[in-house]
Amino acid sequence: QVQLVESGGGLVQAGGSVRLSCAASARTFSMFAMGWFRQAPGKEREFVAAISWNDDITYYTDSVKGRFTISRDNAKNTVFLQMNSRKPEDTEVYYCAAKNAPDYSRRENEYEHWGQGTKGTVNS
Repeated sequence: QVQLVESGGGLVQAGGSVRLSCAASARTFSMFAMGWFRQAPGKEREFVAAISWNDDITYYTDSVKGRFTISRDNAKNTVFLQMNSRKPEDTEVYYCAAKNAPDYSRRENEYEHWGQGTKGTVNS
């Protein structure tokens, strides 16, 4: 069983930056593709960013391109989401997810393991 623990959420002002971290318990973390998703109150969870197992392919939803960066440190079993130029509409709960395959995906149902989420709030 893979356990994922997110951290780094909190309150920032519009235009500010924050970095989310997701620590994984899996010994084979380097073989997982990783993704970040987010969910606003009353809305469905949506894809934010994904990264392949070896860090060479990343993929973003259009609304965060140029502002967010996903990265990973396989030696530390950790994936990151750097969020810059934050907007009030970025205020959501952010979830880390792991996919039992090396290739990334934006499809939620392809991820087998999920963290509990961390809330990121942006004040206008």
